[in-house]
Amino acid sequence: MISALTYLGKLGIVHRDVKPENLLLDQQLNLKMIDFGLSNMYKPGEKLATACGSPCYAAPELIKGLEYIGPKADLWSAGVVLFTMVCGHLPFEDSNTQSLYQKILNARYKFTCFLSQEIQSLIQNILVPDPELRYGLKQVVSNAWFKKTYQPTEALPDGIEVGID
Repeated sequence: MISALTYLGKLGIVHRDVKPENLLLDQQLNLKMIDFGLSNMYKPGEKLATACGSPCYAAPELIKGLEYIGPKADLWSAGVVLFTMVCGHLPFEDSNTQSLYQKILNARYKFTCFLSQEIQSLIQNILVPDPELRYGLKQVVSNAWFKKTYQPTEALPDGIEVGID
């Protein structure tokens, strides 16, 4: 998922709907990100204004209706996915939308399962309401848990850079 977001960043694309339903595994267990219906192009440093995506995965800045840096919002969503994968439930859930938004805005969640300190630290540094303080992709790949867990057997191909001169 982080490799996919890194690749999209190289292309200047923000997904804006990162969630488990938009992540597939192929026969070799390679992750494939799908459904780019809400995606958008951006230039480095450019802020986006359209709030979109699924509420449980939405970054606080989208909920506030603020302009946002697309990759930071996608990374928040990836943090929600990671939490969900390792704990088996969403970090932010509530049948009342306003209560859900308050939980997201305040990053109110609990680790209800045993997790190593390394992965807890990674999640805590991604699920930071202030995007300026939130981890970026470079910080995620430098994290001890990430480095220990993600060990590609071969270099990732660059792929096709559509629309790049």
